[in-house]
Amino acid sequence: MTDSIMSKAATMEIPINSNGDTGTLPEDDSLEQAAKLQWSLDEKVGSSRGTRDLQQVMVSGPNLNETSIVSGGYGGTAEGIIPTSSIKGSNMHHSSSSSSMTAEETTRGVAVEKLETVRKWGLNTYKCTKQMISERFGRGSRTVDLELEAQIEVLRDTKRKYENVLRLARALTNHFYNMVQTQHALGDTFADLSQKSPELRDEFGYNAETQKLLCKNGETLLGAINFFVSSINTLVNKTMEDTLMTIKLYENARLEFDAYRTDLEELSMGPKDAVTMARIDAAQQQYQVQKDKYERLRSDVTIKLKFLEENKVKVMHKQLLLFHNAISAYFAGNQQQLEQTLKQFNIKLRPPGADKPSWLEEQ
Repeated sequence: MTDSIMSKAATMEIPINSNGDTGTLPEDDSLEQAAKLQWSLDEKVGSSRGTRDLQQVMVSGPNLNETSIVSGGYGGTAEGIIPTSSIKGSNMHHSSSSSSMTAEETTRGVAVEKLETVRKWGLNTYKCTKQMISERFGRGSRTVDLELEAQIEVLRDTKRKYENVLRLARALTNHFYNMVQTQHALGDTFADLSQKSPELRDEFGYNAETQKLLCKNGETLLGAINFFVSSINTLVNKTMEDTLMTIKLYENARLEFDAYRTDLEELSMGPKDAVTMARIDAAQQQYQVQKDKYERLRSDVTIKLKFLEENKVKVMHKQLLLFHNAISAYFAGNQQQLEQTLKQFNIKLRPPGADKPSWLEEQ
């Protein structure tokens, strides 16, 4: 009934005069009665709902997730109502999808980069292997620096000979160490017998003193030989080895340079169409890169060989003089000269028992 009265009131005509102003409305009893009836119904319903709504709001509070956005004017249909929860969910879904797409693109870019690296490595390996096989069977040409190749061969031969010197010096050290230990034990035995044999006390005492003196001089000589061995080991296994590593890099660069040079020559002898010209340009760039690398490493090898030769002469001059003076003084029985030799080369002897590992190292 209320709806019918309100619809009737809403559809009543409002007369407008010629000036655009609303005219004087005649009194309508039905409209006045409808207004009074509507007011009384709203007052009754509002009084009954007000208390319950207020208690519910105070207890639970407004639910922001249930808030709706109304599209349209007053009295519009429910088609314009858009729940905010659906907007929030769509935004979260869009954000997550964007982040997943970014991660996927990043992963794809890394994979493509790795594949490209593997492809270049495989192509380079193929060309170098082809060049190496061609050189071994005499079908391919190789770049040769005769002077540098001769110096490299001399270095390798020198290294082999110095390794032999190092091996023999270590063997001498081991044998001499065993002899010194035997002399030390023999001197202790003579000293013990001189105390237990009164009739031979002087004879055993002389020999005990002699063995102890030889043992002391032997330990001094061992210090000189150990210093000699350590210096030769550094020269052979560090200085020469470092130069040989650079030479190995140089030889690999030479092989790559010849491989790309051969590839460029083969392309240059082919047809000169558009595709081939593009391949020739790319091969020319690769050839220039390999050429620069080869020339740089060749310069490095030349410099290192020069410094190695100077260092070798300086080190060996000092070590050979030390070895000669120490050996001569020991076998001449000149203890003073032997000790002076060690002072001359700043060699400090280790105290007895320093070679033995500590109890912690033995665990």
